[in-house]
Amino acid sequence: MDKYFNLFREMISLRGLSDHTLLSYCTYIRSYLDYLERILKKNPEDVSWAELRDFIRWLQNDRNLSDRTVNTAIAQLRFFTIYVLHKPWMDSQLPKRRFDSYLPFVPSQKDTWIFISSIQDLRFKAIVSLMYSSGLRSGEVRHLKYSDISRKDMRIHVLHSKSRNDRYAPLSSHALSILTEYWFAYNKPTDWLFPSDWPGKDGQTVPVSSQYMSSHIRNQEAALGWEHRITAHTFRHAFATHLYENGSDLLTVKALLGHKSIASTTIYVHLANTTLRQTVNPFDLMGGVSHD
Repeated sequence: MDKYFNLFREMISLRGLSDHTLLSYCTYIRSYLDYLERILKKNPEDVSWAELRDFIRWLQNDRNLSDRTVNTAIAQLRFFTIYVLHKPWMDSQLPKRRFDSYLPFVPSQKDTWIFISSIQDLRFKAIVSLMYSSGLRSGEVRHLKYSDISRKDMRIHVLHSKSRNDRYAPLSSHALSILTEYWFAYNKPTDWLFPSDWPGKDGQTVPVSSQYMSSHIRNQEAALGWEHRITAHTFRHAFATHLYENGSDLLTVKALLGHKSIASTTIYVHLANTTLRQTVNPFDLMGGVSHD
């Protein structure tokens, strides 16, 4: 099965995806090929549509994957079938799942301040401060280098973005103060801004991991007595939502987040408290209207 996997990895890499996305997509196909080898004992060319549907049911039931994740797996099976096996794909044979869409949780400005200001670990505090004040993704803040911070221009050069396009993000003076305190306390790192305490496989210095972020967020929620609702991405959502609540227009929010489409930014209209508070309900205008 290795030849199929290697060919898929070669073809999918031509799409210019991020390393994280490539790893995720390859994981789905590796699972599929392992399933064929261990359970069906067939080569991919010989798999029927019914057997493909059985694999998807196995993913959803045995692996307990969400409908959204299953849809991503189906998309990679489609790519594998067309570009590796050179066979036609029929959407009617393996339709994508329909699922409910939920708005992400966004803490209030007050709760965001409580969360950040009560963090004791300076490195984690600096990381969260940058995610919230600059709208950075977890991967973006973890892969920042010392040279990406411009104190003169009060901005951050974001190179490792999801869209593969670099951009500049604002640098808050308060966040810079926390970052400076961290920098001096942690031996003035000059390469990775947030190096891990543990070296990589080759012994080289690597940035902190996503697991570091998750565990520290959970510990901070526990310390505050909060239920677990916050993820690293929550602070990016909070940055955009609070910007909009404070009067920034959607085009400004879009530019600061690095969104390619305004459609990705409009979710913050729904998340902002001011949108509902400032809307005049027509029913409330009917108080003086006679309904005889």
